[in-house]
Amino acid sequence: MSENAKDKELTILHEDNHVIVVYKPQNIASCPDESGDDNLLDRVKRYVKTAYNKQGNVYIGLVHRLDRPTGGVMVFAKTSKAAARLTDQMKSGDFEKKYLAVLCGVPNPDRGTLTGYLKKNTINNMVYLCTQGTDGAKFASLDYRIVDRKEGFSLADVKLHTGRSHQIRVQMAGIAHPVYGDMRYGGEYAVKGKLALWAYSLAFTHPVTGERLRFLLEPPADEIPWKRFDVAGAMRLI
Repeated sequence: MSENAKDKELTILHEDNHVIVVYKPQNIASCPDESGDDNLLDRVKRYVKTAYNKQGNVYIGLVHRLDRPTGGVMVFAKTSKAAARLTDQMKSGDFEKKYLAVLCGVPNPDRGTLTGYLKKNTINNMVYLCTQGTDGAKFASLDYRIVDRKEGFSLADVKLHTGRSHQIRVQMAGIAHPVYGDMRYGGEYAVKGKLALWAYSLAFTHPVTGERLRFLLEPPADEIPWKRFDVAGAMRLI
């Protein structure tokens, strides 16, 4: 979907009185963290404050996150009611997030479901595969499908069933097909470059109108490794 509005730091894909859907650039945090860096949540707040001449603090609800190196589509809530209802959709599975990822190698089979348990080490901000029953373990599940392959790499369509930190990166690395550019989890298969993980599709039920909404955003087609693939064609097939 083409953008409806754009300023120097925020690209808006959709906005109404209840939600705002925006493009998240790669390498910007979704929300404030210990780094103190600028982040997307604060950018949305600044936009709303300026655009509508709001006085005092601006409420913007953080509904979900994307990892800092991941780009794509995000939705924020403009009211607490919208935030609560979108959060309920995430819990019920009505909130759908899909990603494109360039993987090192080609998984066999070329489609499947990955399930397991993940644990995050908050000291080094790393996530590890672990066994059920491990203290702090969280269940993780995703579906993947290879939609193209080229020069020893593959383009995967990934649908998350759970939204764990670093989930796609860790689970793909766990089957020895890490995401291109993932120097953190790639191990011996790591390829240096910008992380090729992109949140291309976001679907949810509007928290007030009840309309089913879906937003699509292609990754940067002129950048490596995306330019190796017919991403637009793959998205049409998907």
